[in-house]
Amino acid sequence: MTNGTAMAQRAKKNFVEAEAASEHPALRDFSQPWIDLNDKTVLVTGGTGSFGNHFVKTVLSHYKPKRLIIFSRDELKQYEMQQRFPQEEHPCMRFFIGDVRDRDRLDLAMANVDYVVHGAALKQVPAAEYNPFECIRTNVLGAENIVYAALRRNVQKVIALSTDKAANPVNLYGASKLASDKIFVAANNLSGADGTKFAVVRYGNVVGSRGSVVPFFKKLVESGAELPITDARMTRFWITLTQGVNLVLSSMEMSKGGEIFVPKIPSTTITGLASLLGPQQPQKIVGIRPGEKLHETMIPADDSHWTLDVGDRYVILASFAAALREAYLNRGAKPVAEGFSYSSDNNPEQLDARGLQHLLAEAYA
Repeated sequence: MTNGTAMAQRAKKNFVEAEAASEHPALRDFSQPWIDLNDKTVLVTGGTGSFGNHFVKTVLSHYKPKRLIIFSRDELKQYEMQQRFPQEEHPCMRFFIGDVRDRDRLDLAMANVDYVVHGAALKQVPAAEYNPFECIRTNVLGAENIVYAALRRNVQKVIALSTDKAANPVNLYGASKLASDKIFVAANNLSGADGTKFAVVRYGNVVGSRGSVVPFFKKLVESGAELPITDARMTRFWITLTQGVNLVLSSMEMSKGGEIFVPKIPSTTITGLASLLGPQQPQKIVGIRPGEKLHETMIPADDSHWTLDVGDRYVILASFAAALREAYLNRGAKPVAEGFSYSSDNNPEQLDARGLQHLLAEAYA
C-alpha cells in the first residue's frame, strides 16, 4: 500500500468514526429576495443541462411566465426536454436551436425578452485544455455576444453562471470563465443607468449534476470498484441544484448591475464524500490531475477590498463601483476583513458525516 493510499484509508476511517455530535451547518435556501417572473419572458442559454431543467421546473411551479425560452444547440436534448415539459401543459415553453457563438441568432432569440440566464459553457477541464480555441469561442466570445444582444434588445437583466475555478484560475476553463465574469461586470459601463443590468453568480460543485463526482462514485460503488481519490486532503464546495436555482433567481432580483454573487455553502473533503457513498469500498490515491487544485477558492484575498457580506452570500463589486458599494452598505451589508479569502479549506462550514448525509438527502429529495 502506498503512503498516499494509506493516508486516504486513515482519513476514511477517521471520517466514518467521527462523532456526529456537532450540528451540521444549515443549508441556506437562498430564496430571498423573491423575484416576480409572472407575465415575464425569460431566456436560458445552455438550458438543456442539469441547471436548465431544474430552473424550468422551479419557474413553472412558482410562476406563470409569458414565455420561457430554452436556447441551446443540441436538438436531441431539446426533444427530450420537450417530453418532460410538453407545450400542451406548458404553453409558455419555447425551444430555440442556436449557439452563443452566433450573435445574430442570439439577437433574434432575445427579442422582447425581459431576463436572461446565461448557463451555456464548455465546462470540462481536460476538454478545454485539449481544445483551447473552442473553449475561448464559447466561454469568452459567447459572453461578448450575450452582452451585445442583450444591449441591443433592451433586456432588463442578465445573470451569468460562473464557477469557483474562475478565482485564481490554473486551467483554461477557469481562465475563460474569469474573462467571462469580467466581460459581464464591465458591460454595465455600456448600458448606462437605465439600460440592461449584468451580474454574475459564482458557486462550487453541484451535487448530482451531470458530470458531478457524486453519480460517478455511485456508479463505481454499484460495480464494486475502487474509488479513485486524487488527494486525501482535497476539499470542495458543494451546492444543490435547488440552492443554485434559488440563488440565481434571488440574485437577479437583488442585482443593481456589476455584482459577482458568491453563496455561503459548505465544504467537505473528497475522501469524506467517497466514504459516505461507499463506506465498504476501498479507496486508491491516483494523484491530482492536470489543471486541478487541492482546494478551490471562490473569493481570493486580493478581492477582499471589494467584497461585502450580505447575510447568506458575499458580493464582490467592481473597484470602480463606489456608488453601488455605498448603496449596499446603506442596506446593511458589511465589508469583509482585509485579506479575507473564501476557499474550501478555510471555509468555517465543513461538513462531517452527518452534515454530508443531510446535503445528499436534500440534493436527491
